[in-house]
Amino acid sequence: MKRILVLLAIATVGMAASISAAQAEVITNDMAAISFAGFVPCANGGAGEILSGRIDVHNLVTSTVNDHHTSDRFQFQPHGTMVGGITGDVYRVTGVTQGTSAESVQNGHYTLTYVNNFRLIGPGPGNNLLVHETAHVTINGDDAVVVEHDNLSIECR
Repeated sequence: MKRILVLLAIATVGMAASISAAQAEVITNDMAAISFAGFVPCANGGAGEILSGRIDVHNLVTSTVNDHHTSDRFQFQPHGTMVGGITGDVYRVTGVTQGTSAESVQNGHYTLTYVNNFRLIGPGPGNNLLVHETAHVTINGDDAVVVEHDNLSIECR
């Protein structure tokens, strides 16, 4: 009797181990190059100037589907250099934006949360542009926004 129980326990553990959890499927994993020019008020010692350059962005998006639920994760990571049109100063582009979204296929309930950190790091003090944003939104099955939160800060250092 003990052998049967042990064999049954081993078989149960083996079956449980063979059932795999849903794996995230990579939807996007690539690099994109963006040419950009824009006015940055922190540049040129706080007088501001137009910076231009190329930003390379690593894009990673994964998706998981379980029963009646879809969830996605995303991450966008920029890096590159930009140059001041007046001063010729070189600015490093860095940061990361990452977040998650989830949707119920049954009732249409949807949530999105993300955190964005973007930085332009220039020479000397006061030339750095720091952008930080945290956002969250929840939408019910009737497409009504239930929760909406967006906290954005932009500062020169």
